[in-house]
Amino acid sequence: MREKVEEVLNKVRPYLQRDGGDVELVDVKDGVVHVRLKGACRG
Repeated sequence: MREKVEEVLNKVRPYLQRDGGDVELVDVKDGVVHVRLKGACRG
């Protein structure tokens, strides 16, 4: 499942980066995805 989540994040990452941010996959546990937003996306 982690690989599939990474694939999806890689598809949306360019849009976040264009806006000055990024996203990091922290964990996938029991069907719950934990991400960390970075840069302009933070908060």
